[in-house]
Amino acid sequence: MKAHSLFLALALSTGLLLQASPAPADTLLVERVRAESGNLPARGQSMAQVEARFGAPERKHAPVAGPGDRKHNPPITRWDYAGFSVYFEHSHVIDAVQAKSHPAELGPKPVQ
Repeated sequence: MKAHSLFLALALSTGLLLQASPAPADTLLVERVRAESGNLPARGQSMAQVEARFGAPERKHAPVAGPGDRKHNPPITRWDYAGFSVYFEHSHVIDAVQAKSHPAELGPKPVQ
């Protein structure tokens, strides 16, 4: 019975600590990306659909493929826009990645 009471007291005190207001912090990149993900190309869209909706990219990178056959190492193409990059496998979107909004934003460092 004493162990049960101790467990209950510990659970209640932990719950009260979790309800305390969070400390002020910077917005993380992942949080901003979740909030803005509706403004990115959707997986499966074609290159033509992306260009029709978002316009011509600032830069189109040449396709890169791994060694061996194209079935297991398909060509991946990247298009860079002002706030995001789009990755294509063959000619369809496989991912869209949001860029940092400012240098102090917490998240992965940009590739130089």
